[in-house]
Amino acid sequence: MNDIKDKVVLNMELPMFYTEAEDWGNALLLYDAALKEINTKLEILNNEFKMDHQYNPIEHITSRIKSPQSIAKKLRHNNRDLTIENIVKYVNDVAGIRIICSFTSDIYRIADLMTKQTDIKVLKVKDYIMCPKENGYTSYHMIVTIPVFLSDRTVETKVEIQIRTIAMDFWASLEHKIYYKFEGNAPEHISKELKECSDIVAYLDQKMLSLNEEIRSYSKERIGEFNTEINSTYRAVVAESFGTIMEEEESTIEVKISTEEKETENEKVGKKRMLFGFR
Repeated sequence: MNDIKDKVVLNMELPMFYTEAEDWGNALLLYDAALKEINTKLEILNNEFKMDHQYNPIEHITSRIKSPQSIAKKLRHNNRDLTIENIVKYVNDVAGIRIICSFTSDIYRIADLMTKQTDIKVLKVKDYIMCPKENGYTSYHMIVTIPVFLSDRTVETKVEIQIRTIAMDFWASLEHKIYYKFEGNAPEHISKELKECSDIVAYLDQKMLSLNEEIRSYSKERIGEFNTEINSTYRAVVAESFGTIMEEEESTIEVKISTEEKETENEKVGKKRMLFGFR
């Protein structure tokens, strides 16, 4: 009875032949494992970068397994049957991971670091930053495979990696909500305004990148000068303060000597007065 119930639940999640239920479960296991491996790699790289450069290029990471409805819709759109074989072969983004960065330069740095991983194979790259979509969408997409090591075999598993800035992600999230609100047929003026917002986002990203590079350049060139200037000022202040202290000490010594001399003179006069019988 429980076995039948499990098959029904699975059938509700993703319509397919009952005989493929176990295969689909195995596929999900692989996709989940692949996401965990990519996540681990990114965390290690981010921590290393933070330690070496006191800066972490990754703001945050999200990952997901594509919903059964979206998988079925994608296969139908490409006129393919809903089978496990077709899902694995033709749906490249069943497992997806999104990396959010501060600056556009971080996007290409992370993409390069991931490409250099010896066990990651890059199958396809779409640079929507250099060539944005018509609606204004910008992001950097990579389809990669990573080996998942099971007890009896190793399986190369596909993962889609999306890398974008905070501003790009903000725009994409809003556009996605509007897209579904109007079922893909948003009024023309809204689409136009979204495109204008995308242009503003691109301008903002460029300005923030320029500002960040100027700050970094300023820091490298000027920190040494600032340290020299501060040290010189500090030494001058210390020298001036030390000189003032010395002058005060010399003045105190002079006053003390003068007082002692006066006391000695008074003692001599007193002795003379006593000698002649004066009080």
